[in-house]
Amino acid sequence: MIVERGLVPQTEPNTHKMKGKRRRHDPEFKARVALEALKGVKTIQEIAKEFDVHPVQVSEWKKTMAQNAASAFGAGAGKTDAEEFERERERLHAKIGQQAVELDWLTKKSKQLGL
Repeated sequence: MIVERGLVPQTEPNTHKMKGKRRRHDPEFKARVALEALKGVKTIQEIAKEFDVHPVQVSEWKKTMAQNAASAFGAGAGKTDAEEFERERERLHAKIGQQAVELDWLTKKSKQLGL
């Protein structure tokens, strides 16, 4: 019936097979590729071919390197310490709040029990 209409049934479903696991690059490799891209001597495509990575990835690493260049010279160090201090402060405030709630609950229960 299907053959009469000129339709040929598919023998295999249309499946997408992954090539393998994702490669993970260490920070030194990313920095080396990004520096090469920042130099501007070679095109992004040439760099990608040389280091066996996708050109979009080279562009992303180049952009990240350019945005975070100031932190290499210590300009971003103060901001990191301030952010870490703020996170620790928020964590401690949350703990104080939790302990206050628990103390109130224990006080209420001790009164109910006549202690």
